[in-house]
Amino acid sequence: MRSSLLTGAIAAALSFSGYAAAADTEAWKSRSIYQVMIDRFARTDGGEVDCKLYEFCGGTWKGLTNKLDYIQGMGFDAIQISPVNKNIDEDTAVGEPYHGYWSQDLTTVNPKFGTKEDLKELVDELHKRDMYLMVDVVVNHMAQKFDNIVPPKVDYSKFKPFNNEKYFHSYCNVTEWENSTNYQNCWLYPYGVALADIKTESPDVVTLFTKWIKDLVSTYSIDGLRIDAAKHVNDEFLPKFVEASGVFAFGEVLTGVTEDMCRYQNKSKNLLPGMPNYLDFYPLNEAFNGGGFERLGETRAQAVDSCNDTLALGTFIENHDMPRFASQNDDLTIAKNAMTYVIMADGIPTVYQGQEQHFKGGETPSNREPLWTSKYDTTAPLYVLAQTLNKVRKNAIKKSPDYLKKTSKVLIADTNHFCQSKGPADNAVVFCITNKSSKGDSYEMSVGGFKDSDEVVEVISCASSTADGLGQVNAFMGAGEPKIWVKKSALEGTDICPKITVDGPKEDSGAVSAKGAASAGVLMAAVLGTASLLL
Repeated sequence: MRSSLLTGAIAAALSFSGYAAAADTEAWKSRSIYQVMIDRFARTDGGEVDCKLYEFCGGTWKGLTNKLDYIQGMGFDAIQISPVNKNIDEDTAVGEPYHGYWSQDLTTVNPKFGTKEDLKELVDELHKRDMYLMVDVVVNHMAQKFDNIVPPKVDYSKFKPFNNEKYFHSYCNVTEWENSTNYQNCWLYPYGVALADIKTESPDVVTLFTKWIKDLVSTYSIDGLRIDAAKHVNDEFLPKFVEASGVFAFGEVLTGVTEDMCRYQNKSKNLLPGMPNYLDFYPLNEAFNGGGFERLGETRAQAVDSCNDTLALGTFIENHDMPRFASQNDDLTIAKNAMTYVIMADGIPTVYQGQEQHFKGGETPSNREPLWTSKYDTTAPLYVLAQTLNKVRKNAIKKSPDYLKKTSKVLIADTNHFCQSKGPADNAVVFCITNKSSKGDSYEMSVGGFKDSDEVVEVISCASSTADGLGQVNAFMGAGEPKIWVKKSALEGTDICPKITVDGPKEDSGAVSAKGAASAGVLMAAVLGTASLLL
């Protein structure tokens, strides 16, 4: 819904013996997350059945376990899964609870997705592969089928462990989205399902929830949490809940307003260690759909100033609540640029299942297509791109731990380009994305971030060039493709770009003449050269 790290070897050894290594914030920063909606990822039998998107499709934990090669093949080393607890059983006016967010019994796993043993097997297999598991948890409400007659007739005795009306707020509908009293104490979405709002300010509720999350994390060796609808629960509840879990947590705070989101992470409150980064999400979508990248640059600067740690935010362009990126713009090259930002920018990359297959579903439930319709195509362009991007990111982290400790430097943020340099000067990764689309013109531009005479490689085309006296490379842009450069020496001992060519001009798509492109390149080089000196 609008929802001290041990070494890898020790962590793996502990996973075999049934213990979970505590995965803290710093550990999670090095990870790259693939988000899974269990019912829509893979069935136990591997079948590719047709199903209605508002009903159960049959995905299971065992199905996911059987398909981990697909995810690991892209370079993802953490998986976020939908809630694991038992939900209501009924079909409703808004469909069945295939998504897992309509909790009824927190003490039991969801039989629709498998058994306790199946869930433990999934975690064991992930830890054998040195992969983390993040589980989505719902703490804002419990659910019952609703006849849409208010106030809802709720049988509180059916809820576990909150089996008494005293644990819940009296009914009122959330209508004031800027009023914290209203959106934290009233009930969400009163149609088809009554989401009884839990009184998370109650000491009894805090006690029950902290006991539950300790048991859940320890029983299943969970490495991290996503807290659904964190904005809608009592502020003081959140740090107590996270501390009790003993692991890193994303808390869903759905807002594009810097001060609204950053207050959850700033030092005075310290309510949450991390959040999905909606601050980037909105201006990034805007830039790819008729706008420019200027607001993205401004928003990032504001977030760095206001949030305690933007490097612990989850960078994303798709999730299970929002229309698919390609539903608004289905240009594959634009999708490549979006994927490049998600994995190469600051923060913890988070890719939602199906993004790598360029799924195009719109509003919920259309954005929750079964992944098996793609036949798990490992040759799909975005799958292959994610593979390359994750390799580059992991290699940069391996070469220099400082890669994850400082925010990146914005080199360009104009109408058509967003370029950043990340990492220390001797291990910089520079990327540029553009919104020019697959029909974009061919031109040259100068991009800084390196040192004089550095030999660099653009890792998507595997083409080399040499930085000039200002540390700039001559970028040969064309057909809207993103670009990522690293020092050539950083690729030694890797399988990234085993064959390297010499970079040069691309074929013009006809949008501008070669003379015009050259002139534009000279002007851009002059402007950006000055800008890099200022930065």
